[in-house]
Amino acid sequence: NNNVEGAAKNSMHLHGKAVDVIFPDLPVGYVGRLAQHYSAGGVGFYPSRGFVHIDTGRIRTWGKR
Repeated sequence: NNNVEGAAKNSMHLHGKAVDVIFPDLPVGYVGRLAQHYSAGGVGFYPSRGFVHIDTGRIRTWGKR
């Protein structure tokens, strides 16, 4: 995680509580809204990089939808 630009020092990825997902045939906004629907934790939208971050932390969102 230290080599990823902008990554949090204590990222939930390091604890197995986060995933960055890519569905090539689905828009980032759609995948992110679907994740938000289930209210399981944080959802980060990264359309310029083509992925959505989903974690099990507190419910929150960030990034351009």
